[in-house]
Amino acid sequence: MNLSQTRIQQATNTRSTTQSGLWRHFDFILLGATLLLVLIGIMFIRSATLDAVDTDLIGRVRSQVVYSIIGVFVVLVLSGIDYRLLGVLESYIYVFLLVSLGLVATVGLVGAAGAQRWLDVGIPIQPSEIGKMLLIIALGHHLSKRYENLGKIRTVIVSIIYVGVPALLIFLQPNLSNVIAFVVIWATMIWGAGLRVHHILIFLMVGAALIYFVWNTPSLLQDYQRDRITTFVNPEAEENEANQFNRDQALISIGSGGLIGKGYANGTQTQGRFLRVRHTDFIFSVIAEETGFVGATGVIFLMGVVIWRITYTASIARDALGSLICYGVAGIIFFQTFVSVGMNLSLLPVTGLTLPFVSSGGSSLVTLLFGIGLVESVAMRNKFTNLVG
Repeated sequence: MNLSQTRIQQATNTRSTTQSGLWRHFDFILLGATLLLVLIGIMFIRSATLDAVDTDLIGRVRSQVVYSIIGVFVVLVLSGIDYRLLGVLESYIYVFLLVSLGLVATVGLVGAAGAQRWLDVGIPIQPSEIGKMLLIIALGHHLSKRYENLGKIRTVIVSIIYVGVPALLIFLQPNLSNVIAFVVIWATMIWGAGLRVHHILIFLMVGAALIYFVWNTPSLLQDYQRDRITTFVNPEAEENEANQFNRDQALISIGSGGLIGKGYANGTQTQGRFLRVRHTDFIFSVIAEETGFVGATGVIFLMGVVIWRITYTASIARDALGSLICYGVAGIIFFQTFVSVGMNLSLLPVTGLTLPFVSSGGSSLVTLLFGIGLVESVAMRNKFTNLVG
């Protein structure tokens, strides 16, 4: 073997060692807890749609399985890509986010409730869902470049504008719940970046003034959005009979589950069709009725494991970008879980936010698995390893 062949062989061996070393840092606990939640979701979507006659409901299980496979593939692909390479593409990602949301406003599909939120690219996709993870990458890189200047109010204001532009496009769809999700992503990441206490006080006052302005400008809020905010402040003031019926049935479902539930596919509220939107908004009530307190708390426990592993990865990330990506993903999973469970317990208004990894919905599932892939990429390149992909 001559010298050039030897060098090629050495380079090949080094690359192979580097890649195998990277995959040793793959977080299998995070992936395992996530996949368990996905499987639980498929099981109870099946239970919630048994004997359905609606063609949309009939295909929900198959659709969820397909999107689950796509999502797992996305996790593995993103894990192998260095998240820092994605950060460098910040400008392109941000422009793509704005363009996709702009297309929704012009050629987007209109849903049954009159909201224009989807694009048809062979299959319907919801850019505001996918946009959550695109925003996390772009905002993470944006903040990491300004990490030393967060003490300046100008830096924080610029970050608000950065998030505010896509949030405004989503608000116009209208989609208030995802606007709030974007705000949560910003708040979580700016806090993770080290937002100063006096800035927090300033923005609380500005936020209160903005809420007052929007609330007192009738043209800015749809009637159903105004009803949801009123219900958030006072859940007993629910004026929408359908929402109130759903909330009542959800409580009955959860309460009737007892300690260990009525058994899989044996929930009377679910199988009797008293619980509506049971495959999406009220999937947690289906789980609670059929598996009881034990099953419901098990799902919450698994969510806690997912969030714990993500925040742990944030603590060992190689750089600020890695930490901020993890904080953003953990923030949105926690927020959606909190709101979804609170909604099922009649503590929060009906919002349409899905229970992460469990509720039926392709765009939401693939988006959240996209986030898990980003976290795995950070975990595989943490500060305790000398290997980089």
